[in-house]
Amino acid sequence: MTYIALGCLVLALLLWANGGKPILKRREWRFISGAFAVVAFAGAAYVGLRGSWGSAIVLVVLGLGLAVSTRRTGAPAPRGRGGAMGEAEARSILGVGPEASAEEIQAAYNRLMRLAHPDKGGTDGLAAQLNAARDRLSRK
Repeated sequence: MTYIALGCLVLALLLWANGGKPILKRREWRFISGAFAVVAFAGAAYVGLRGSWGSAIVLVVLGLGLAVSTRRTGAPAPRGRGGAMGEAEARSILGVGPEASAEEIQAAYNRLMRLAHPDKGGTDGLAAQLNAARDRLSRK
């Protein structure tokens, strides 16, 4: 139990040492949280097999909490200017130039959406931005 408390203290120092601002970004936190969840589950299995059920239950609950926080997504980032997306911003999101054809815009959208779709581990906010960017450029 001492190691769990010490680990939580070190994690809190890592996260909040920079003047109250987290050092780790969301993607880094998700990776580290997933790794700690795996370690907590492995530790729970180990101490459970050795007969320490109380510690095993604590480690399982800790692992579940970390695993849930790994999948948690934040709110989509607000856009400026009342939500209106400009053509330059739409091109920047899709990564296409001003001379891009409709086929190139659609290909860039499809490529990015395969990575950012919520069913594939992306966020709703990013998928919505990709949809808005495609719609903005296709109405041109």
